[in-house]
Amino acid sequence: MKSIGGWLVILGLGSFLLQRFGYEFRLLSWVDNWGPTVGLAIRLGCVVAGIALYVLGSGRGGRDRS
Repeated sequence: MKSIGGWLVILGLGSFLLQRFGYEFRLLSWVDNWGPTVGLAIRLGCVVAGIALYVLGSGRGGRDRS
């Protein structure tokens, strides 16, 4: 969960920054099909979901791997 969360944050932030310079990740090139506002919401959603997965994956919940 932690690694998936990290990748979502990287993709979301990277997509946001690249979009400002006229570039885009191929994986997320579809997000602006419904307009720039929806594209921004999807990018921010990726970042928020990634942070949530990262935090939940870092918690002590679940089984102990020691």
